[in-house]
Amino acid sequence: MPIATINPATGETLKTFEQLSDAQIDRKLQIAAEAFSKYRKSSFAERARLMQRAAEILEGKKEKFARMMTTEMGKTFRSAVEEAVKCAWACRFYAENGQAFLADEVVATPATRSYVRYQPLGPVLAVMPWNYPFWQVIRAAAPILTAGNVMLLKHASNVPQCALLIEELFREAGFPEGVFQTLLIGSPKVEAVLGDSRVAAATLTGSEEKSEEGGFGIGRQRPLHRDAERQAR
Repeated sequence: MPIATINPATGETLKTFEQLSDAQIDRKLQIAAEAFSKYRKSSFAERARLMQRAAEILEGKKEKFARMMTTEMGKTFRSAVEEAVKCAWACRFYAENGQAFLADEVVATPATRSYVRYQPLGPVLAVMPWNYPFWQVIRAAAPILTAGNVMLLKHASNVPQCALLIEELFREAGFPEGVFQTLLIGSPKVEAVLGDSRVAAATLTGSEEKSEEGGFGIGRQRPLHRDAERQAR
């Protein structure tokens, strides 16, 4: 499937995009790895501040984002606006609760003090569908970034401009360069990205069967957060 904006009502191709070359993909992976090495050391307070700013932008530009959702996947403008507002809610939710979610958990052992500590993993590859072009991404990105990880987005090939707008959103919010990047690639290139040692984890929204059909092999090589077929419920 080509990477393109196609009017779902008329079938007209409005804009097309060239896939990233292998060299360009490698460069983005390296940028992500370097960004993570610094971003993981940032404070929860700083990450929360940036996420709150992302929420403000989502609300302030909700109509702009909604128009692109409507253009690329055909949902009504009203529902697209509501999706942008819901995304702002998610950003605020993790900004306000992320630190508590990741607080040390004391556990009982024979030792003087034992606890479980949650630490950032690294670059996370997110493979996302078209049906909720902003929400599916933000609901993953908000906790991923709040936890000190960085994210690489492989969005559905029919919503490339939504994907680029989300990257622009996080950049405008002040997140450091490389913390959130969109990869304009088709499904055949996903497995190589997933298998790269710089990718620490993956999140897939869709069925496990589809991930296998696509050759992604998700779950065999990297930790997996699987949202299989639950997102629209």
